Amino acid sequence: MPFAQPAATDVGHDVQGVVVPVLAVLAAIVVAYMLATLVAVLVSRVARRSATAADLSRRLRRPLRAVLLVIAIWVALRLSTDPARWTVQVEHLLLIALIIAVTWLIGGLAFVLEDAAVHRYRIDVADNRHARRVRTQVQVLRRITVAILVVCATAGILLTFPSARALGASLLASAGLISIVAGLAAQSSLANVFAGLQLAFTDAIRVDDVVVVDTQWGRIEEITLTYVVLHLWDDRRLILPSTYFTATPFENWTRRAADLLGTVELDLDWEVPVEQMRAELVRLLEHTDLWDRRVGILQVTDATGGHVRVRALASAVDAPTLFDLRCYVREGLVAWLQNVAPQGIPRTRWEGTAPVPAETRRARREEAASRPTPALPLPGAWSGTDADNGTADDTMTITTGGNDARLFTGSIDALERSRHFTGPGQGVIDEREQTAHDHGEGRPPA
Repeated sequence: MPFAQPAATDVGHDVQGVVVPVLAVLAAIVVAYMLATLVAVLVSRVARRSATAADLSRRLRRPLRAVLLVIAIWVALRLSTDPARWTVQVEHLLLIALIIAVTWLIGGLAFVLEDAAVHRYRIDVADNRHARRVRTQVQVLRRITVAILVVCATAGILLTFPSARALGASLLASAGLISIVAGLAAQSSLANVFAGLQLAFTDAIRVDDVVVVDTQWGRIEEITLTYVVLHLWDDRRLILPSTYFTATPFENWTRRAADLLGTVELDLDWEVPVEQMRAELVRLLEHTDLWDRRVGILQVTDATGGHVRVRALASAVDAPTLFDLRCYVREGLVAWLQNVAPQGIPRTRWEGTAPVPAETRRARREEAASRPTPALPLPGAWSGTDADNGTADDTMTITTGGNDARLFTGSIDALERSRHFTGPGQGVIDEREQTAHDHGEGRPPA
């Protein structure tokens, strides 16, 4: 049987060419799994003392195993097989798998770093403005990271194909025309993307900010690259494009602080006892924990059209508390008017009087003209001269008390509040006038 030996040799060679790569791949899988387990054990020991290490172990366990597995199989095939057409195709598939696994690993590492930045700033504290700002920026950066990784991985996979590389070279030659066409086609989308980046890094709004948008009161729930989710007070969600917050005015109630002032306005009759009503407001505020004890006053802000408009002003630590406080004050004042001062309830009436004789009117006018007008000191104003020695007095008289009804005068807090609304000062105004004069604006005639 001289011809049987070559056939047996070919069969043995074919069997060896299949068995050896399979055994090598199985051994590579075992080695990759053991190495990944060893790394996981080491990281888990460190994770007992570090929250970052625990997050690292949780997010990178699977992508690390995938990377080690692909590398191990690739190395095993290279060592156990000779170059052939099928090995080239398998290595191409392994290259694509390696690109995907490495992208997954880099994304998990980026998420770990972003989570570490978020955990450094707590939002379950009273003053969490800086923490909410960091959280907003991290959310935007996370979406940008995902988008960049997906684009880079897709481009890397396409470049592994020779036909795709040729196509990429031809597209690169006409990149200018393509960029112009793409910019015109995606103008609104790009505007929203840049608006989202502007919102994230200019600190105009942050996650959990309380805002009023088009008379809708709600909380910023999510900020993305293209839109903002507003959680309204009645649990509705209002989805707005990012460009809305860069081109349209809106109210941000927590821009610098969360505490607010709220008003309760009532149109009452002219016979309403204002002082007693002011005392009732103080009593209501003293008996509730909704009031933060900063501001609590009652003022008559208007007296036209047959009614007296009374405004109660109170302060609270945040917007939800202020809403409940306003309802509480409104209900309390209405109940007080009904039970204690019904004469203050608004009513419409007509009253006729007899005509006053001309002599009586003339006598009243002469009496009013002859009566001297007393000079009354203004509380909170600078006094002129000292009555005892005639010297200038540079002290300020400030009237304080439980019945004080002034918002911007009469107390230390009121004067401090008024300084925020007195303007930039005479020096700044003179500087603006000089600048306008130097540039030829408002130059006096020769």
